Amino acid sequence: MVGVSDGQTPAQASAATGARVGRPLLSLSLAAMMDEVHAHSGAVYLLASGEPVLEMAVMAGLPRAFAAPWERVGLSAPIPVAEAVRCRRLIWVGGEDDMARRYPRIAVVLPYPFALAALPLATANGVYGAVFVTWPGSHPPDLSEREREHLTAACDRLAARLERAAEDNRPVHPEPDLLAATVTGVAGTLGAVEAARMVARLPYGLVSLDLHGRVGFANAAAAELLGTETGRLLGTHLWASVPWLNDPMYEDRYRAALISQHVTSFVALRPPGDWLSFRLYPSTTGLSVRISRARAVAEMARGAPQTGAGPSRLVTISQVLSLAGALTEAVGVQDVVQLVADEIVPAVGSQAVVLCRSQAGRLHVLGHRGYANPHLVERFDGTPLSERMPGTHVLTSGVPAFFDSRPQLDRLYPEQSGLPGDFAAWAYLPLIASGRPVGTCVLAYAEPHVFPADERAVLTSLGGLIAQALERALLYDAKNQLAHGLQAALLPRSLVPPPGIEAAARYLPATQGMEIGGDFYDLVPTRPLAAAVIGDVQGHNVTAAGLMGQIRTGVRAFTTGGQAPEDVMSSTNRLLVDLGADLFASCLYLRLDPAHGRAVMARAGHPPPLLRRPDGRVRVLDLAGGPLLGIDAEATYPTTEVDFSPGSVLVLYTDGLIESPGVDIEDALADLGELLARIGDQPLEQLADELVRHSVAARDRVDDVAVLLLRARECEPPVPRIPGS
Repeated sequence: MVGVSDGQTPAQASAATGARVGRPLLSLSLAAMMDEVHAHSGAVYLLASGEPVLEMAVMAGLPRAFAAPWERVGLSAPIPVAEAVRCRRLIWVGGEDDMARRYPRIAVVLPYPFALAALPLATANGVYGAVFVTWPGSHPPDLSEREREHLTAACDRLAARLERAAEDNRPVHPEPDLLAATVTGVAGTLGAVEAARMVARLPYGLVSLDLHGRVGFANAAAAELLGTETGRLLGTHLWASVPWLNDPMYEDRYRAALISQHVTSFVALRPPGDWLSFRLYPSTTGLSVRISRARAVAEMARGAPQTGAGPSRLVTISQVLSLAGALTEAVGVQDVVQLVADEIVPAVGSQAVVLCRSQAGRLHVLGHRGYANPHLVERFDGTPLSERMPGTHVLTSGVPAFFDSRPQLDRLYPEQSGLPGDFAAWAYLPLIASGRPVGTCVLAYAEPHVFPADERAVLTSLGGLIAQALERALLYDAKNQLAHGLQAALLPRSLVPPPGIEAAARYLPATQGMEIGGDFYDLVPTRPLAAAVIGDVQGHNVTAAGLMGQIRTGVRAFTTGGQAPEDVMSSTNRLLVDLGADLFASCLYLRLDPAHGRAVMARAGHPPPLLRRPDGRVRVLDLAGGPLLGIDAEATYPTTEVDFSPGSVLVLYTDGLIESPGVDIEDALADLGELLARIGDQPLEQLADELVRHSVAARDRVDDVAVLLLRARECEPPVPRIPGS
């Protein structure tokens, strides 16, 4: 967590003690900031006490429900306010497309045109929180210099005041949200009466909604079109008072109008067959809704709501969508654990989490966060599902369990006092995916916590999302382990070079796909000579890896049989053609003769090797060669003999080491040669690490990388035998 030197930020310290600051510090600062830059909504966050979490302290301009998924956010969350704190700088999001590209989780929940700026509340002594403000979609895509200066100065002033409040031991608490005041009069009483008469005479319906979506006024035509009475509408939400409008799609149009400040519209079917058109005119004080009969048949068809959609609360939809977007980013099991800890735990207000999986009739702890003593949690690892405890019961029954307090848990499970730790309430969520139990998620709360019905519904939905993410992650990890095991079995476990040769190799799988590929290398000792081979089968999947193993076995067999280099390549080519795999392979084969300081090479469409001479000069070997293996059964592969005197280093590699999008291969080879000339005197193992580390292509690998290094050494003369000995 970002903070001052004693481990607790001043804002955290101030929030823990004392009475409220006399003036509404946060509200006034936020209102002034929004007024200076003409923003229409915003919020101030403060760092939570003892947690790496930002908590919303006040919101202005829009109902807090619009930002419900982000009322509590972890500092590591990929959203603008958290990033502003992490980076200690202003974060600007210029519009809908920019938001979708950089912060897709927010764009899923709020897919509307608006601009946003987030800034940290920080001084030289630490970070206290963050601020965001938003503008309608009509704002230019760039933040003006004037707006930037005003926002930065306002946040600096607020941060300084928070710092002083902490130094004076004056607490800073959350404050009531600021919403625009409703217009209460129209140029005097007489004007207001006449305005009401004028509206009543209009042939179409007019409804006024406040920022919360509550009806403040409805004329007689609106009540008639909606099929209800005016008195039943006033003070209620339009989509809640009119049953056939109780659809999330219509509520979404209300949100879209307020956030974007653009006119929006939709059509809805009033049973049994009347289509009505709704047009929403937003302002910073609320919405004016014009209701009339829809006339365009095509528009009516496009606007028809989906059948079967039930009522849904705005906050519930937003939370589930946001957290579902977060869970889709998880790849492995530990990614799921991290995301649940960083995203879901702060969002639902809990302080700790344990994630378990079900395997072979037992619960196994996959990960946990928030527990001071990890060993106490891990002692539950391996608990049989038959044991009577909440974590096993919810999994076997499929029904979540919520415990408002520790006495309630102890009363129902006297043998088990729940998971250890200084916690007072728990939510046990069964993780069920594809109709089968996957595991259990336990959320722990530091204080007694009542779980109302709507919160239980949200947590149960999140349990289903976590289960699906965990099922995918378990499958991915299993495939990954299988891939690594297969790769390790197909590549040589160790290299055994003959006297006079030193060897080192590296293999890096592609960072995309299954992390298994068709690159291979081998060193075959056939004393006094030796053979080295490196190659690359098309693709990086199980098929390519299996074919790679067959090619490597074939090369080793042909070499051991005493074939010349050109014959080894021709035989391997025919083998690949006969296998009928419809895959091609590049290959480079060397017959090494360290006693005479030479090497004979044959090449099949493979990148040329590099040779570093004893004097440090490096050159790319332009070898004769033939086509890729597996194309033409009658292809021939001529050989080239090169000097390989003691002190020389041969660098054999696959194209993944040098090929990268946007990088010219000639330039990559030149850079590799310069690096080899500069560091080629290092021990061979260290040299192999350096070559891979400095390769741009190897850092962000779209292909597998294999490197085989060979260094010639002085051969020790044979020990003469004494006759008769």
